[in-house]
This record gives sequence, C-alpha cells and structure tokens, in this order.
Amino acid sequence: MSIETSGLSKTFKGGVQAVAGVDMTVEPGEIVGFLGPNGAGKTTTMRMLTTLLRPTGGTATVAGHDLVREPAQVRRRIGYVAQGSGLPPVSPLRGELELQGMLYGLGRAEVAGRITDVLARLDLTGLADRAAVTLSGGQRRRFDIAFALLHEPVLLFLDEPTTGLDPQSRAGLWQHIRSLRDERGMTVFLTTHYLDEADALCDRIMIMDGGRIVAEGTPAELKRGGRTLDDVFLDITGRSLREESAMSGQGV
Repeated sequence: MSIETSGLSKTFKGGVQAVAGVDMTVEPGEIVGFLGPNGAGKTTTMRMLTTLLRPTGGTATVAGHDLVREPAQVRRRIGYVAQGSGLPPVSPLRGELELQGMLYGLGRAEVAGRITDVLARLDLTGLADRAAVTLSGGQRRRFDIAFALLHEPVLLFLDEPTTGLDPQSRAGLWQHIRSLRDERGMTVFLTTHYLDEADALCDRIMIMDGGRIVAEGTPAELKRGGRTLDDVFLDITGRSLREESAMSGQGV
C-alpha cells in the first residue's frame, strides 16, 4: 500500500481533537482526492502523513515505512507540494534545484540529469535560469512540483495544487498529474476545493468531516442516481463545498 492508516488521530493541547480516528487505504498508482469542509481535519491529516505533525494516536504506514518510527525513510520516498508556493522569488531556479538535489545526497551529474528530465516532463525546459517572479502562475506551480519530484518519490502529496490558476493552467496541470500516474506509476494524494477537479482527475475520492472520513468511492459511485458531487457533499456534511469555497476566496 502507498498509504495505510488505522485510527490515526491528532489532539492538540487544550483537548481539541482535529482528527478523530482515520482509517484509509491508498493503493499504488492511484490518484486520490481528499475533500472536506473548512475545519474538517484535512490539513492536519495531510501534515501527519507527510511527517510534519506527529500523531497522538493510531498507526500509519506511508510509502512502505512506519510514519512514527521511520519518518526519515518516509520523507525520502514522498514529495510534498504545500498550498503556498515555496519558490524563492528572485534567485535563478536552476541553482535552487541543484541545491535541492544535493540536500538529498545526489551527485552533481545525477542532479543535472534529473533536472533536465523533470523540466522536460513538466514543460519547463528553458525556464530554469529565470526567477520565479518572471513566471506565470501555472509555470510557478509546475516548478513547485518539479522540486517535489527531483528525488524521484513514489508518492506525491499535493495540497490544493491548482488554487488561483486560470482554467487553461488548471487543465494543463491536470494533464501533468495524470502523466505522473500513467507514465511513472506514481501515487498522488491531493486535497482540492474544486469539484470539477476531483471529478475529472481522481480515481477515488474521500470526504472528511468532523475529523473522520465519512464517505469514499469513485466519482461515478458517489454520483450514482444522477447526483452531482456537490449534492453528495451537501447530503453527507450538511454544507455545500461550492459555497464554502466561494466564501473562502478559492472558487470552485
């Protein structure tokens, strides 16, 4: 399994339980969408799965390693793209990619080869000597993914990867994400507020509310009976993801 959890939970100081026992299984080569209203526990769950936050209960295996006992091994086998871009604004991006590779212990020749490969894969060839401030939003987001792919992870976490992008850039990024699965066999676990994104891109969708996963299935299974994903979301959580997304400024 790429991800397997049992009773995964997180309680913060003061007794606030953000995640209340998550059981999940993600198969190798799947693109899985993780949906939920604001405050459902999605971000806390993803931060635990990427070793950024230590669980207070339950167990989890991520990319073949125990999340608590082997966090360093987990980090070597996963890539993570956060909501906000982490690109340095004015430094040439090639140098930053080279530094990233060296931090993973790669030699100069190997780093150079991987940079060439990942830039070609994401249609970024010819842009690495520019600074992030000179790039479009879609190009910057693809560079965020390039940094996450440089060490060749088997599992990629994407936290709302297309927020703020125009429709053409979003559609292009969807194609790049699909190619990671289709051509590389990579597992992709992503959060999104875009219902069309979850419907078009994901092999399977999990819906979280109140710190628990309350529904899961393929888009077709969830929409059975002629319902839309927003209908399903409203029925399960009592809230409209479309309305919450609009109020949070993230759109749908």
